[in-house]
Amino acid sequence: MKHNLVRQTIVETASRLFYENGYNLTGINEIIKEAGIAKATLYNHFRSKEEICIAYLHYKDQVFFEQLKAFLNTYPKGKKRVVGLFDFLTKFYEGDNFNGCWCLNTVSEIPKENEQIRKVIQDGKEVLINYIEELVGDSLELDKEGIKVIAKQIYLLYEGGLSESHLHQDVWPIKTAYSLCEKLIA
Repeated sequence: MKHNLVRQTIVETASRLFYENGYNLTGINEIIKEAGIAKATLYNHFRSKEEICIAYLHYKDQVFFEQLKAFLNTYPKGKKRVVGLFDFLTKFYEGDNFNGCWCLNTVSEIPKENEQIRKVIQDGKEVLINYIEELVGDSLELDKEGIKVIAKQIYLLYEGGLSESHLHQDVWPIKTAYSLCEKLIA
């Protein structure tokens, strides 16, 4: 197998296992077995489980943003696209194997001293906030500071809807966040 293909196989396998079972409950040997590779092959691509975790977080973020942008591009620019964030979240919740936010799941499992993984998660969340700022800027006539404030409020509604739907195993938190977002941008 080519070098990049092997690396991608490791990342996709680890991503599935980390998301389904958790970071701490997924061992290196399980990733090796599921990926169908030798231990030396894994360590040829990644020096540690932490490096695999970072690749996992980047991979999940990349797939997420590709899907989110494609989904929201089916909505007209404006307020409908902004609240469309919550339609996307509902679709995510209703999809196969929903297990909440991979970032929040991971950050809850790492020690607070692990600044490297925490930074990757924070950077991914910052990308989401910036994207929401773009949506708000295209939808509301506000100054730059107003856009930032509303975007962060929508981000908190989004994250709250996501985490609480995972906790309650129900879509009502997302639907409630949708309703609050509509009121916020009315």
